[in-house]
Amino acid sequence: MQGISLEKINQQQKPSKTEDKKPKDFFSFLNKDIQLFGNEIGDKVRESFYLEMSMLLSAGIDIRNVLELILSEKQKKNIKSVFEKIKEDIIKGSSLSEALRSSNKFSEYEYFSVQIGEETGKLSEVLKDLSVYYTKKIKQRRQIIAALTYPAIVSSFALIAVLFMLNFVVPMFADVFKRFGGELPGITKFILSLSASVQSGFWYFAFIVLIAITFFISQRRKIWFRSLSGKVLIHTPVIGKLVHKIYLSRFCNSMHLMIASKVSMLRAITLIRQMISFYPIESTLKKVEEDIMHGKSLHESLSLFTIYPQKMTALIKAGEEVNKLDFFFEKLYQQYTDETEYQSAVLGNLLEPFIIIFLGLLVGVILIAMYLPLFQLGQHF
Repeated sequence: MQGISLEKINQQQKPSKTEDKKPKDFFSFLNKDIQLFGNEIGDKVRESFYLEMSMLLSAGIDIRNVLELILSEKQKKNIKSVFEKIKEDIIKGSSLSEALRSSNKFSEYEYFSVQIGEETGKLSEVLKDLSVYYTKKIKQRRQIIAALTYPAIVSSFALIAVLFMLNFVVPMFADVFKRFGGELPGITKFILSLSASVQSGFWYFAFIVLIAITFFISQRRKIWFRSLSGKVLIHTPVIGKLVHKIYLSRFCNSMHLMIASKVSMLRAITLIRQMISFYPIESTLKKVEEDIMHGKSLHESLSLFTIYPQKMTALIKAGEEVNKLDFFFEKLYQQYTDETEYQSAVLGNLLEPFIIIFLGLLVGVILIAMYLPLFQLGQHF
C-alpha cells in the first residue's frame, strides 16, 4: 500500500502539459476553488475525492484502504475531519452513501448517486461520473469568471484612476485658473464642478458603497434578491446570454447523469432543483415537478417557461418519444458547452480593446479639459 501515490495516479488521469497548456496571468488565481469560510467542501475537493475513489476501487483496493490513502493526502484540518468521520462510519458498518449522508457535507444528488452505484454494483463508474460532473461544473464557473473578471477589474481601476484625478489633479489646476481669472471653456467648468462634487461627497459615496456591500452580503441568499439578481443578470446584454447557456448546459448535464443512472424523472427533477443555484431555472423546476406528478411530459412542462429555448424542448420531446432522453440531454450539454466556450473567448477578445479605449478617452477628456484653458491663455501672449 505504501507504494501507491495518489498524486502520481491523478497526474496519469490528467491531460499532459502539451495538451493543456494555458498561460498563467494576473487573473489565474481567480480560477481556484476559493472558500471564504472553512465549513464547506469545495467542488475541487469533491472532484478529486470522487476521482481518487473511482480509480482506487477499480484497481481492487478495499474502501477502508482507499480512504486511508485519501486522508494521507489531505492537509486542511476541516476537510480531513470530514473524511475521517466518513472512514469511521464505514468501519462501523455503514455504506459509503450512508457515511456521505451522515456527514451533512454532501448533497442529496451525491448520496442517491452513490447509493444507486452500490445497489447496482457499479460504484466505481458512478464515482467517476460524479468526478466528471464536478470537473465540468468547475470549468463552467471558470468560463463565467473569464467573461466577467477582466472587465470588472479594469473598470474598477478606471474608477479609481478617475476619482484620483478628480480629487487631487483637477484641484491643482483649479487653483491655477483662479489666479489667472478669465472665462473658462464649458468642458473645463463641468470637470471642475464634478471635481468639487466628488471632493465634498467622497465620504458619503464611500459610506453608500459600504452599505450596499453589507446589504448584498446579508440579502444574497434571500428569495427576492436571488430572483431579482437572476433576472437582471439574464437580461444583461451579451453576458446574460452567456450565463444563460452555461446554466442550461449544467441542467442538461445533470439530467443526462440522472437518467443514465436510472433515476426516476420525478426524483431527478427534485435533486436537480437542489443542485442548480441559478434562481430563474431553479424556480421553474418546482412547477415542472408538480406537472410531472399530474401526468404531464417533461417537454410539455418545460415549454411553459421562456427560459428553456424551443429547440431544447423540441429535442427533449424527440428523446421522450424514442425513449433516449439521456442521449439527447448529453448532446444538448455538448452543444451548449461548445457555444459558451466560443462566446466567452469572443467576449474576452472584444471587451479588452473596448475597455482600454474607453479608459483612454475618459482620462483624455479630463486632461484636455484641464490643459485647454492653458492653451487659450498662451495664445494671448
